[in-house]
Amino acid sequence: MKILRTPDACFEGLADYPFKPHYTTVKTEDGSDLRIHHLDEGATDAPIVLCMHGQPVWSYLYRKMIPLLVADGFRVIAPDLPGYGKSDKPASREDYSYERQVAWMGAWLESNDFQNMTFFGQDWGGLIGLRMIANAAHRFDRVVVSNTGLPYNPDTPADVIAEVEDFRANKPTPTLPQMMKALRSGARAPAIAFAYWQKFCWETADVPAGFMLSMMADKRNPLATAIDFLFYRLGLTKQSPVRTATAKAYEAPFPDPSYKMGIRAMPSQVPTMSTSPSLQAQGKAWEFFRQWQKPFLCAFADNDPVTAGGDQPFLTQVPGAQNQPHTTIKGGGHFVQEGNPEQLCQVIGDFIRANPAG
Repeated sequence: MKILRTPDACFEGLADYPFKPHYTTVKTEDGSDLRIHHLDEGATDAPIVLCMHGQPVWSYLYRKMIPLLVADGFRVIAPDLPGYGKSDKPASREDYSYERQVAWMGAWLESNDFQNMTFFGQDWGGLIGLRMIANAAHRFDRVVVSNTGLPYNPDTPADVIAEVEDFRANKPTPTLPQMMKALRSGARAPAIAFAYWQKFCWETADVPAGFMLSMMADKRNPLATAIDFLFYRLGLTKQSPVRTATAKAYEAPFPDPSYKMGIRAMPSQVPTMSTSPSLQAQGKAWEFFRQWQKPFLCAFADNDPVTAGGDQPFLTQVPGAQNQPHTTIKGGGHFVQEGNPEQLCQVIGDFIRANPAG
């Protein structure tokens, strides 16, 4: 397996990211060494909160939450998924299956032997992390999820499958505005709307991770936004005179497009239909969570069109979710860690204190 490693120099001077790196090496399926980075902040004997990120971000996403959680008495572990942040990046899109990510991160968890954790996951952090919990339940005391899911769709209508497959194979690559419009407006089936994001990422050689996160997370005046978008349309996002620190940080792991295979490939691995190669594994994970008795909390945002309603399967099917104070994060957007870290940290801290380990 060909594996890339982002030079340390790419991460110099990032705003609000003073954290010491920690590294763990795991073996891939072909015996290659894969180095996975994580943050470890707070007292070593404090209760652990494992914070997992999604796509196309990295542990920088937790820079606002880490000081708050540490001040509240917790130890924060925040890994970078393979393909992201300071972790190694397999060079082929085909390397990034859902099952491989679960296996790699499971090996990372086993190697570090973390115990008695509260899990927090958002976006792909939830998809991968929930599978890790199903495989190593003894390591976790509580679960908090936000704007994520554990997709399991065994009965996708044939016409939906045909429409999605035709769209992926034969339609032009959607532009960024077309993709965003499709996600916001939805479609007659979630798999159809999400296919716009899958196709955009799969067929865009240089997915503009920093630009997109800046548009979502930064509060900016309309002129600066317009200038940034113009430079994006010209293919010159890194040359924009109004480029933000947020944009620079989320682009930092990718010195050139060859490092972006993970963020290109993983949306297409979300098991939105019954044709997914992860269908059986997802079904087994749901069998596990239908028996999960430990505390389970949902803290979804009130303004995320991608995962709206995604909390309902957890609320109705997970026994540990019953009678918990499920909370709506106000104005959090898809990346609640950027949009409202203060409320989210308060929710996590209160949940842990209200549910001491048995």
